[in-house]
Amino acid sequence: MNIGILGAGNIGRPLGRHWVAAGHRVTFGSRDPGRLASFVEPLGERARAATYADAARASDIVLLSVPHPALDGLLDQLAGPLAGKTVIDATSPIGVSGDGLFISVLGPGITRGSRTAERLPDSALTRAFCHFPDELLWSRGTGQRHFWGVGTAADDPAAREVTETLVHDAGFVPVHVGGLAESAALDPGGALFGLASTAAGLRAAAGL
Repeated sequence: MNIGILGAGNIGRPLGRHWVAAGHRVTFGSRDPGRLASFVEPLGERARAATYADAARASDIVLLSVPHPALDGLLDQLAGPLAGKTVIDATSPIGVSGDGLFISVLGPGITRGSRTAERLPDSALTRAFCHFPDELLWSRGTGQRHFWGVGTAADDPAAREVTETLVHDAGFVPVHVGGLAESAALDPGGALFGLASTAAGLRAAAGL
C-alpha cells in the first residue's frame, strides 16, 4: 500500500517503521520535511519525507497522527487531497478533569471519529492506534507480535478491512468496537483509553 502519515511523532514514527518493514511505501508528512532526513533515510527506498499536502496527495491510505490541537487546521487545508481516500484518525482529544481524570475535550456524546468524519465527508474515516500507549507501539509490535490488541472503529466495510490489515501489519491484533458513533471507548476517558491488553482483554473491557 501507499501510506501517508501526517505527523511524524510518537505515533507516526513507530507505525511507519512497522509498515515499511511489512513492505508498504510510506510518506512521512511534516511541516518541515528536511528535519526528518536522519529518521527516514535509514528506512530505505520505501520511505520518504514530504510536506503534509504532498504526503496526502501521494497516498491511498492516510494516518492522522498530529497533536490534537493541530488537527482541525490540518483538516481545513487537506479535505480536498484526502477525498476518496481511507483516513485513519489516531489523534486523541485528551483533557484532564478537575479531579485528575482523562476526559475528551469534545465533551460527552461526541466521538473523535464522528467529528473527523463530519470534517472529511468525502473520505472513508476509521479510528485506530488512538488508545494504545504510544511509547509501546514499537516495542510491543516487534517483541511480542500479534499478542496485543488495538481497538478500531469504522462505518465503511472496505475502510475497516484496510485498517485491520494495517493494524495486523504493525504487529497487533485488531479489535473492532463498532461504528464511529460507537467509538467512545477509544477516546480519552473511554473504557479502552490507555489500556494495553490482549484482544480478549480489550473485548472484555469494552463489553463486546
